Amino acid sequence: MTAHSTRAITLAPHRVGAMVLRYLYLLRSSWTRLLELIYWPAVQLFVWGFLQLYISQNAGFFARASGVFIAAVLMWDMLFRGQLGFSISFLEEMWSRNLGNLMISPLRPIELVCALMIMSLIRLAIGMVPVTILAIVFFGFNLYGLGIALAAFFVNLILTGWAVGIVVSGVLLRNGMGAESLAWTLMFVLMPLTCVYYPVNVLPDWLQMIAWMLPPTYVFEGMRALIMEHVFRPDLMVEAFALNAVYFAAAVIAFLELLKSSRRVGSLLQAGE
Repeated sequence: MTAHSTRAITLAPHRVGAMVLRYLYLLRSSWTRLLELIYWPAVQLFVWGFLQLYISQNAGFFARASGVFIAAVLMWDMLFRGQLGFSISFLEEMWSRNLGNLMISPLRPIELVCALMIMSLIRLAIGMVPVTILAIVFFGFNLYGLGIALAAFFVNLILTGWAVGIVVSGVLLRNGMGAESLAWTLMFVLMPLTCVYYPVNVLPDWLQMIAWMLPPTYVFEGMRALIMEHVFRPDLMVEAFALNAVYFAAAVIAFLELLKSSRRVGSLLQAGE
């Protein structure tokens, strides 16, 4: 490897920490930002939670599968909020027209990505921990009762969210704020194919092949097997992790290439509203 490529992948923890601190200051200074992290997951929880209660009272099958909708909602929010937490922190730099300043500083691109990943976890914790407690209080569903399986689900979901967030950030770098809507909508394009609320076998055969190429599909299938059949499927988690490793590496490479392209065309200095 050349000296330049080696520098591109090495990390300076103090610079990563400085970026995380910057984003924490943004969160701390705005109660609306904090409220937004909890608001939508809570709305999702109540809508699907009360639907779950209604169905479980009127159908024996769903009574056996008690909690499957609530678990699906919570884990979908882990996936979506993990990606959105990454993308929003990146968008904060674009909204403030600060990307040019960051790119001429000693901060390396990989350090920026690491800081965004850490902020994604922080924002996710702020939003999801209160909601999981509400799920226990109102619906008697304890997500943490899934035990070690929850850790496997979480790791795979957050890796997928980060991979999508990294690609979206690269596209924003290259194309500017015209691509901002991708940060809010791209994950919803994948939602029907990841089979959040139904098994893969309800899809047409040709769509099933595409669904099995997406790591979250394995997670939601594993979640249903655990809740409905009380069987943990480590094989599904291993397959999901293998796919995530490939997609995450591809996302980082795409981000670095899009960054290079944005520098060549000068779009960094034009970013912002």
